[in-house]
Amino acid sequence: MKSVLLVGLGRFGKHIVFNLESLGYELMAVDNDEAKVDEILAHVTNAQIGDSTNEEFLKSLGVNNFDYCIVAIGSNFQSSLETTSLLKELGGKVVISRASRDVQAKFLLRNGADHVVYPEKEMAARLVHDYIHN
Repeated sequence: MKSVLLVGLGRFGKHIVFNLESLGYELMAVDNDEAKVDEILAHVTNAQIGDSTNEEFLKSLGVNNFDYCIVAIGSNFQSSLETTSLLKELGGKVVISRASRDVQAKFLLRNGADHVVYPEKEMAARLVHDYIHN
């Protein structure tokens, strides 16, 4: 069974939780907001409250034991960039990070992200293709 470390439990992160849960993945979720962590406790294998830009905190999670690390932080690009970089430095096998703009994707890819996703951009393209164009 594949294991996933998810950092960031905003709207996008919560949707990732529910999708991975339905597929039966082992999932550890992390956020610095206790209320957000409490909301998803029943849907994950493990959850932690902490600062993902703190190297010691991330080390304590055993980053290198996860098959995938997802950075779903959307409100603070600096934190997203730092978290992405640290995850890769600590042995993250596959690091997938969220971006809102192309310039963010460039920085993320240069600093450890293996893949970058654009939730809004990708959903807009899907909507146009699936519902309007066809």
